[in-house]
Amino acid sequence: MNRREFNRIAGLSALSLQVLPAVSAAGLAKSDVDGLARVPLGVCDHALRGMRLTADQVLDYAISNRLDAVQLNSFRPLESRDDAYLKGLRDRAASHDIGFYLGAGSIDDSSTRFRDSYGTGRELLREGIRVAVALGSPIVVCRIGTMEDRFTEGGIEPHIEAVSKTMRSLRSEALDAGVKFAFENHAGDLRTEELLPLIEETGTDVCGAMFDFGNCVWAMENPADAIERLGSHILCTSVRDAMVWGTDDGAIMQWTAVGAGLLDFPLYAKRIAELCPGVPFAVESISNSPRPIPFLTDEFWTGFPDLPASGIADFLEMLRRGEPLEFLEPPAGTDQRSFDIAHQQAELKASLDYLREHCHVGRKQAA
Repeated sequence: MNRREFNRIAGLSALSLQVLPAVSAAGLAKSDVDGLARVPLGVCDHALRGMRLTADQVLDYAISNRLDAVQLNSFRPLESRDDAYLKGLRDRAASHDIGFYLGAGSIDDSSTRFRDSYGTGRELLREGIRVAVALGSPIVVCRIGTMEDRFTEGGIEPHIEAVSKTMRSLRSEALDAGVKFAFENHAGDLRTEELLPLIEETGTDVCGAMFDFGNCVWAMENPADAIERLGSHILCTSVRDAMVWGTDDGAIMQWTAVGAGLLDFPLYAKRIAELCPGVPFAVESISNSPRPIPFLTDEFWTGFPDLPASGIADFLEMLRRGEPLEFLEPPAGTDQRSFDIAHQQAELKASLDYLREHCHVGRKQAA
């Protein structure tokens, strides 16, 4: 990427953060496609992580881009967890017909990625229920950690048992609050055949899935098959595309803007609309960040001891169609943070545009 292209992207992206007037009824998009209600379109704050936006600023972005939902990856964007502050956010979002979806993070005390900033995993999840109610979020997104947890003592099973126990211990509180736990397949830690039993063991009346398309590929799964297995258990989504290509020890996966990778989002949007109507596509674009998947090494399979070769057949077919992506670096004279921010803004905008134009996603007309 040269300096001229970088400056062009940065300028265009900055404009997208300006707040526009509220959407009028006349500005609403056609409400259905082929008899199906349109999939709502949203943004996850992590898509603009370099900017470290507050929840109000993420909401500004959603308003200016006529989105339907805001997904918070964690409590971090919240300037306060006081009820008055949360109610103010909720009311302002509601006035623009935007819904909040709250994430809490890892609730597994033994995960390699667990942070005790809010106490134990159980204390974090309990606080998530309270904050979700005040914010108007129907769910609290939670997870184990990353693929690294598959290689800890005992494998992934002890982690699955631990998080299910934590959620079950707060079952009554969640039901009384009218909030569900949305458990995420995060960073390759869970495949669908592990996530679905976790949901069922916890109780489908209180637990469902936070389905991440990009993380599904990291776990060597076909998102189309995963959607069919999870079906109506999907409560929210994290959306980005992916490219994979072969290496000497397996593969490299790199996420991309939606439409720039190998995934079939027109199909996914149709099936989400059919199987779990009302569930939004929240764009969490992450790119220029390659992840190795060394599945040709013996060490890698210690983390997947029960996975048959047939379980990665679709992934291998995807690998056959993939091609290497260039890793982008800042042009001379541009610092890394400025480059990252501009790149993240451009990838997010490209994803939103593709979903609207090619997948009929979004219930409001674009600006």
